[in-house]
Amino acid sequence: MADLKLSETRDLTRIERIGAHSHIRGLGLDSALEPRAVSEGMVGQTSARKAAGIILQMIKEGRIAGRAVLIAGQPGTGKTAIAMGMAKSLGLETPFAMISASEIFSLEMSKTEALMQSFRKAIAVRIKEETEVIEGEVVEIQIDRPAVAGAALKTGKLTMKTTEMEGVYDLGAKMIESLGKEKVQSGDVIAIDKPSGKVTKLGRSFSRSRDYDAIGPQVRFVQCPGGELQKRKEIVHCVTLHEIDVINSRVVSVASLLSCTSGAVSWVSTVMLTQGFLALFTGDTGEIRAEVREQIDTKVAEWREEGKAEIVPGVLFIDEVHMLDIECFSFLNRALENEMAPILAVATNRGITTIRGTNYKSPHGIPIDLLDRLLIITTQPYTKDEIHKILDIRCQEEDVEIAEEAKALLTHIGVETSLRYAIHLITAAALACQKRKGKVVENEDITRVYNLFLDVKRSTQYLMEYQEQYMFSEASIGDGDEDGTSAKLS
Repeated sequence: MADLKLSETRDLTRIERIGAHSHIRGLGLDSALEPRAVSEGMVGQTSARKAAGIILQMIKEGRIAGRAVLIAGQPGTGKTAIAMGMAKSLGLETPFAMISASEIFSLEMSKTEALMQSFRKAIAVRIKEETEVIEGEVVEIQIDRPAVAGAALKTGKLTMKTTEMEGVYDLGAKMIESLGKEKVQSGDVIAIDKPSGKVTKLGRSFSRSRDYDAIGPQVRFVQCPGGELQKRKEIVHCVTLHEIDVINSRVVSVASLLSCTSGAVSWVSTVMLTQGFLALFTGDTGEIRAEVREQIDTKVAEWREEGKAEIVPGVLFIDEVHMLDIECFSFLNRALENEMAPILAVATNRGITTIRGTNYKSPHGIPIDLLDRLLIITTQPYTKDEIHKILDIRCQEEDVEIAEEAKALLTHIGVETSLRYAIHLITAAALACQKRKGKVVENEDITRVYNLFLDVKRSTQYLMEYQEQYMFSEASIGDGDEDGTSAKLS
């Protein structure tokens, strides 16, 4: 009898992609803002991380706004990693917008409009409102199903309790569907938003903690709520100024915004259900008129004075900032003086180079007047020991088991070529190991992929040797001797 082969099934409900900085969890600082040697995916760069931590603390305390920070260093020294660490440390409440300077020129809008939209993406408005909520533990759910299909809609009753009272509520078809989607059952603690009917599952009651069917790694046990079943709660909605701009410009007129003197969140929630909210996903935002933004700022200022809203300045990170031109730099100078400007963090790997759009040279390709506004953080090249630790972290992140000798060889390659090249070889070496049916990556796997994939220096040397066989080669045959070639490779 032939062996029965079962096809392998994979759970596709959660797919985690491994990115270049997916191992970063924060800046790796202790409570005194002192950098740990290896922490939260960060290795080395202690001075730069400490400086970033001080900036981070000022952002959290609201002591810094409309300022700019420059992270400057050689390629592959962790500038973007520090920015990602700042974003992780700030948390979800503080907006962190990240763009590359070259994006400004590829969008179908003016450069200043693209920068303005990026600025407003980094400013959040925390809007507060009071709403009626039914909160308690589910005692019983009774659903009356029609005997004949299509004869009538389903109805039912929901019994809920707190530590002080118990109540019974009638259920309609939509409410039954909402409870079914959340998989609510007897013993769950839920909250029902009365105006919208939204059901939120808070967890499982501690009184059901001994039930065998409830015990699992993802089950959260909570106390049964006290007080009355129906209560008023303050709910906070957090949206960015850019989202309000898009929603307002695409759906309603500015006059309707100005007429909204109360129920700020209700206005936002209602408008978000229409096509303006969909524009945020399609990216079809277009240019927004300055008059719209001015009137939105006025309205947000009114909400702030009335205690209905709170402004949360975030961080706008622009990578490869030397790609901006003189017009963009002039705009940044003016935008940083705005009272609602976010923290501007920029990064570059350029030295003294030409300012784009001019014939003048400047440090990092940034005009002197803007450089004077920047707090400059520098990064240093990684040492051999730090490269070894980074490769060890990446091997854990990519779930690759590698022998110590192979890791030492990979570290040597990272020192001689670049850290990025060495990191790229990890997964390739794991596939080579899998091809020979091995379980641990050895030296032979590293050597094999090293010979298959060239680094920058070997690729340049190959081009210098065979340049006359390539089309449109501009280098002459006798450009120099071996010493001249090595100077170009360094």
